[in-house]
Amino acid sequence: MLKVLSVGSEIYPLVKTGGLADVMGALPGALAPEGVAMRALVPGYPAVMAALAGAETVLSIADLFGGPALVVAGEPDGLPIFALDAPHLFARPGNPYLASNGADWPDNAQRFAALCRAGVLIAQGAIAGFVPDVVHAHDWQAGLLPAYLHYAGGGGPPCVMTVHNLAYQGQFPADLLGALGLPASAYAVDGVEYYGSIGFLKAGLQFADAITTVSPRYAVEIATPEGGMGLDGLIRARAGVMHGILNGLDTIAWNPARDPLLVAPFGPGDLSPRATNKSALQARMGLDARPDALLFGVVSRLAGQKGIDLIIEALPLLTALGAQLAVLGSGEPALEAGLRAAMARWPGSVAAVIGFEERLSHLIQGGADAILVPSRFEPCGLTQLAAQHYGAIPVVSLVGGLVDTVIDANPAALGAGVATGIQFGPVTTNGLADGLRRTAALFADQPRWQQMQTNAMTLDVSWTHPAKHYATLYHALVLE
Repeated sequence: MLKVLSVGSEIYPLVKTGGLADVMGALPGALAPEGVAMRALVPGYPAVMAALAGAETVLSIADLFGGPALVVAGEPDGLPIFALDAPHLFARPGNPYLASNGADWPDNAQRFAALCRAGVLIAQGAIAGFVPDVVHAHDWQAGLLPAYLHYAGGGGPPCVMTVHNLAYQGQFPADLLGALGLPASAYAVDGVEYYGSIGFLKAGLQFADAITTVSPRYAVEIATPEGGMGLDGLIRARAGVMHGILNGLDTIAWNPARDPLLVAPFGPGDLSPRATNKSALQARMGLDARPDALLFGVVSRLAGQKGIDLIIEALPLLTALGAQLAVLGSGEPALEAGLRAAMARWPGSVAAVIGFEERLSHLIQGGADAILVPSRFEPCGLTQLAAQHYGAIPVVSLVGGLVDTVIDANPAALGAGVATGIQFGPVTTNGLADGLRRTAALFADQPRWQQMQTNAMTLDVSWTHPAKHYATLYHALVLE
């Protein structure tokens, strides 16, 4: 059994701000059938430590960036994890990265360097019962791990670095170099230096033995000046170790046939219960009870990246088409205000819940006719995977993993009976408007629409194939 240590800053269901948590939580179970025993190392936030109450201490660290720390091991809900119990760094309420005023914690560099340091100790065999064959670091928070191993003189296991979102890079002042335990020689173009600062993600990309992104299309996009966000040169230089591996969907947590959060569970053999969920969604959101209206759903961070401003700008057309919109999410204040204003302008047709409710997110997927995902860039995206699995037709922009996961309803795909959604481009208000018109035309042809729903629901969006790709990569690294 190959042993892999997965290191990241959040893990579902214990702590989550985005798709990283879903991947961290899903991979151990998905990899077990492939002969891979994965254990995750995560910070000991309050929610994590509460889930590990009474867990076994497997490692003590006398001083870790200003205080003692422990590594504890447990399996809450069957999820094998190590938690870095360092109260001086992680015993803080709320968001893992932000203080109550919305600003980054001022010691985030030390907090996540500590996570990497603990990962190095485990990688080097500090826990006798778990000596990993491979280390898998996720996003900037784990980016220093490959660098620490490199500057320790090598000898550790090979490292995989996964980029979940290149927009978040972890940049910190150069004068922290010594405080982070990095040698002076590390501050170089071929080290951790990045535009006059220390780049955590840059360090991971520089020193990892293999790099992965969460979709093949995104792997191509980040190697371009337009999508590389300043790192495209390094990414092109390391093209030989780059792999685009699609994310999967947790089809146990997201199973419309057995979902307790739906009013009426259903499967691809009988879509009629979706009408009950649609009615419940309209009632929950304060939308007019119109069974025949085309109901668009959105479950998203309210951010420019996600194209929420395009949705707001397209609302005159959407409502003129006789459609409705149900939004769940929170984020940029201007977008939240824009949605509130839209609710006032189009009562009964536009509704938004600012915040997040797990039950409502499932009801939107199980009750909306279509899900809007007009992202300006999207490394992979999970919303469109859940939408297809729940028979909500995804309407997506032509970027990243959205291209890789949705089969566009173009004439050829419709003729072959394989379409699962609608793609549009460019990512502008006019581009989205074309997507909305196409969606309305297809919705008016219910036999064809229901065929698309069935296609989408029977598409394999699980972790089965991605897990095989990861297992193959791990084994190849061990054999090198």
